Amino acid sequence: MLSEKEKIELITQISLDLNEAKDIDLLLEKILTNVRRFFNADAGSIYLKTGDKLKFSHAQNDTLQKSLKPGKKLPYVTFSVPINNKSVAGFVASNLKAVNISDVYHINGSVPYTFDSHFDKLSKYWTQSVLTVPMTNQRRDLLGVMQIINAQDDEGNIIPFSASDESLIMHFATSAALAVERAQMTRNIILRMISMAELRDPKETGSHVNRVGAYSVEIYEQWARKKAIPRKEVERTRDSLRMAAMLHDVGKVAISDLILKKPAPLTEEEREIMKSHTYLGARLFKDMQSDFEEAAAAVALNHHEKWDGTGYPGHIDPFSVEDLPAFTGSHRHPRPKKEKEIPLFGRIVAVADVYDALSSRRSYKERWDEDRILEEMQHLSGTHFDPEMIDAFLSGLDVFKSIAQLYPDEEKG
Repeated sequence: MLSEKEKIELITQISLDLNEAKDIDLLLEKILTNVRRFFNADAGSIYLKTGDKLKFSHAQNDTLQKSLKPGKKLPYVTFSVPINNKSVAGFVASNLKAVNISDVYHINGSVPYTFDSHFDKLSKYWTQSVLTVPMTNQRRDLLGVMQIINAQDDEGNIIPFSASDESLIMHFATSAALAVERAQMTRNIILRMISMAELRDPKETGSHVNRVGAYSVEIYEQWARKKAIPRKEVERTRDSLRMAAMLHDVGKVAISDLILKKPAPLTEEEREIMKSHTYLGARLFKDMQSDFEEAAAAVALNHHEKWDGTGYPGHIDPFSVEDLPAFTGSHRHPRPKKEKEIPLFGRIVAVADVYDALSSRRSYKERWDEDRILEEMQHLSGTHFDPEMIDAFLSGLDVFKSIAQLYPDEEKG
């Protein structure tokens, strides 16, 4: 267990993480990682309030993680729990009070909630002690529920959470809720920007961009692990990448509906106009004031570049009007950009975007089957894609499947 000095250092780190992390998914991961470490909890989960339900949004489990090969992750699981007194999480959300259970298989019969052992049976995990608390903002509005599982002593034995743990975790939950509220606002702003693009291009949906963002982070993490990139650098980088990747096609807001929604093949001139969404998207972030804005500009500009130099738009300065064909009427072709000349984020998002396009159903095509997708992605390694990014993509393929389930396409009526 942590010493007092280590606890103080971890509290400081938690505060830094809450202030620095901007992407909601990555924020939840950091919150849960640090809170579990503070209380020496083997597992935990966070539910976020969505309408009148709690959505199971993030989970961690050290025991199950240790059974996996290095670099592999537990699959994402998504389900919803009604906000009522029947489940532990639902009861905590309904009553805005903590629940501390020493053994979930021996819950006092006088309480209205029960423990659902379905996950334990499925995973062969044994849940015992559980501490569940509400996450509320300063107005006491419910944002979600935090749950930590199986407190451990110094020998690794499962023990109950103490009464003092209850007041401490409530402090963390309140601070976390404020950070979650900020991160949700950031995500919503990004999704509103994307919804403008969706009005022009029906392919540009919230589900699509969330998948591309999550795929991009997974590719980056797999690549960074093989390159032995320091963990702190990975943490800092992936937060900006996650949000930037979601905005890869935001420049399509500047493209005419006559081109975006044209039912017939585009003319050569129309294709050139379509290509301009790369540098027009980058121009939205002209006055950069953060790592995120720098990343977003790089992704928007470079996600259609190809490893062999046959992509677009090539070597141009998106912030110089004189350098942009769309503003000058020029039909010149800039010098091609290839291999490591293409920024890392552009090479990553190129893989994530194409994979999602191939694995998703569209009005003009059916979803490709997995074998065909993998064959095509590997075939394009070294021409369209950076071979290192394809290796990273293949290493994280099992996580990609879980991400697709987490962000399914919405049925449109």
